[in-house]
Amino acid sequence: MPSAVPAPTRAPSARPGYRAVLGAPHAGCTFAAALLGRLSYGVVPLALLLTVRDTTGSYSAAGAAMALFGLASVLLSPVRAGLVDRHGPRRVLPPMALSYTVLLLAAVATATRPGAGPVAVGALVVAAGACTPPLGPVMRTFWRRLLPDSALLRRAFSLDGVAEELLFVAGPLLVGLLLPLVGPGGAVAAGAALLLAGALLLVASPVAAPPAATGSAGARDAAEPAGGRRAARRAVRRRAPLGGGRLLGGAVLASGVTGLALGALDLLVVVFAERQGRPEAVGWILAALSVGSAVGGLGLGAFDRPVPNAVRLPLFTAGLGLALTGAGLAPNLAVLGGAVVLAGLFVAPALTTAYLVADEAVAPSARTRAGAWVNTAFNAGSAAGGASGGLLVGNAPLPLCFALAAAPALTAVPVLLRMRDFGEPRSLRKSDSVGDPAP
Repeated sequence: MPSAVPAPTRAPSARPGYRAVLGAPHAGCTFAAALLGRLSYGVVPLALLLTVRDTTGSYSAAGAAMALFGLASVLLSPVRAGLVDRHGPRRVLPPMALSYTVLLLAAVATATRPGAGPVAVGALVVAAGACTPPLGPVMRTFWRRLLPDSALLRRAFSLDGVAEELLFVAGPLLVGLLLPLVGPGGAVAAGAALLLAGALLLVASPVAAPPAATGSAGARDAAEPAGGRRAARRAVRRRAPLGGGRLLGGAVLASGVTGLALGALDLLVVVFAERQGRPEAVGWILAALSVGSAVGGLGLGAFDRPVPNAVRLPLFTAGLGLALTGAGLAPNLAVLGGAVVLAGLFVAPALTTAYLVADEAVAPSARTRAGAWVNTAFNAGSAAGGASGGLLVGNAPLPLCFALAAAPALTAVPVLLRMRDFGEPRSLRKSDSVGDPAP
């Protein structure tokens, strides 16, 4: 006789993984488009450096041109992100990507012309850097639209950060494959084409469409005069990039000191390996840093404990500082490699959490700018860390250099603990129900 009790149905997983992130509607294609464009960030700098070097015959001139390219790209990133927040990605990214591509191709064409002047090439390189589209901040804004659930959003940001780090490893490898085939100028053109294609595919995604107002907010918009709506939108657009207050300030600070530590660490590892008589070991030690960072980033996404991001951020920053301090006490390369892996475990989690805190701290209309500020802080900190590391190595014992490189991260921890404000992000997230203001 058949049982009257129905068979138990299998409950859905309470812990959706990375497959659920990429399985959200439009998420996979949108993310793939962003990664395609962001691969250019790993290709263009090296290819452009080699192009300018071939033109001028000077590594010093090439290095100066690339420093200006990097400064224009990094320091103007919040400005470009503000344009995206103000006018929407579909209006801003295509002309920005097209300008970037045309200026890079013009720089290559000028560089390969006989008798080309370094000033003209340098001006085009700097102009191209100023037009670099902020595909990373835009994609992180899209993740919020795709995945309103906080656990899935954390996994998405973790996956995004790890993938971006791998792109910066794959980019130079791609340049190495392209050089024998098309030369450095062709590699620059290929990198520009990657960015243009990725940007166009990204804005073609349905996620790039401006969210429509719904509910009571939509009814208020319908009843409000057009002039009032325009004035309200102008007020939103004038919102300061650091309007997230202490939380956004903490995210920017944590990102900056993380970049500072990593910028110094690269040089310190080179010096350590040379003093051990094994300069060839630098590659695998820095690769170990990347492996540790990837493991830490993916582990953060898989961690399901309900710990606020503003609590995680000082913990990860402290972990990075302590691991870096310990690395300076390593007696040999094997121990240094282990310490660097340990430090890497905190890198991606610290950066991912900084982006999450920034995303929570501001209104929807400022999220791209908030992410750009975090990104700018990391890149500026990395450049400053490399410069300060060079000064430290020549004037202090190596263990002390490691400790001094870690000092900003450790000093930032009590500041981050005082910057926590758990009421602010909750109040701002209430505006998510009506979506971003239409550009």
